[in-house]
Amino acid sequence: MLTLWVIVEHLRFCIQCTLKHWMQKRASIPHRQIAIRPIANRKHHLSQHKPEWLKHEIIRLKAQMPQAGCRTLSDMINRRYAASHRISIGKTCVHRIIQRHQYEIQILRRKHKHATPKPVARNLIWGLDLTGKTDTHGKLHALLGIIDHGSRSLLHLQALHDKTTHTLIASISEVIRLHGKPKVIRTDCGRVAAQQRGTHRRTPCGCNEGMFRSPAFANALKQLGIRHQRTDPGCPWQNGRIERLFGTLKEKLDQRIYSPLPAGEGQGVREQLNRDLDTFRHWYNQVRPHQNLDGRTPAEAWCGINPYLKPPKQEQWFEAWDGLLTGYQLRY
Repeated sequence: MLTLWVIVEHLRFCIQCTLKHWMQKRASIPHRQIAIRPIANRKHHLSQHKPEWLKHEIIRLKAQMPQAGCRTLSDMINRRYAASHRISIGKTCVHRIIQRHQYEIQILRRKHKHATPKPVARNLIWGLDLTGKTDTHGKLHALLGIIDHGSRSLLHLQALHDKTTHTLIASISEVIRLHGKPKVIRTDCGRVAAQQRGTHRRTPCGCNEGMFRSPAFANALKQLGIRHQRTDPGCPWQNGRIERLFGTLKEKLDQRIYSPLPAGEGQGVREQLNRDLDTFRHWYNQVRPHQNLDGRTPAEAWCGINPYLKPPKQEQWFEAWDGLLTGYQLRY
């Protein structure tokens, strides 16, 4: 027991001596004097206090690009303003600004979403896409829609007898004969993966019309002198005008029932659909006011008529589809 106590005391004495020697040695080393330059004399242009215009720019970019990360936004800011304004910002500061201004970002995103699109000349861009209507026997009938981006005029709405490139080109040629030729036709991205697999399933990007990427369709547009635009995969809003039209159409069309004739094998349904689609197209162009046209109808925008300055010669109440389509039609 005595031996154990001696060993513990010896270890405690050794530790005390070692600590005392280390402290004396450290105290003998003089401290280095570091000259701290004033902030105004520092060459680095980083600063904790960012100007207000830079904060507003970060808020605007985040609202416009909600998927962009803090590093992406900081790189974008630095590329634009590091040389011209002698200012840069790090991803941590960007994150701090975004966290403090979440409400402003959400308000700005809502304003961007509901902003009125810029005016576009008529017959400059046509939006083209297909949708469908199922009859009581479960058969899906393809519907082709073509809309003018500038006037929102529904130029064509038809139930097709088949979904082939030849039928699509024939329909476009007929619309061109009646309304003139656009410079651009915009469609979705086309079904590439499904064509490669030899199936007709929808691709992960949501595009289901392989005919839009067929060589025959591309050659036909090239011969007509029309440029073909395709939306990015998974971005249907890039062709938003025709998508919004289909939303209005399906809201009304889903309330109607179509049954094939006994001996028609679906032909009767297609004829009924085309008759009703002609009525819908008349209502959409001539009767229904459009919000993004300041309350004008697409026909008035197409003809350049301002109903707030030019009084109509005649007005007529319009009602169709068992009261689903209603409104006043003005004649000038």
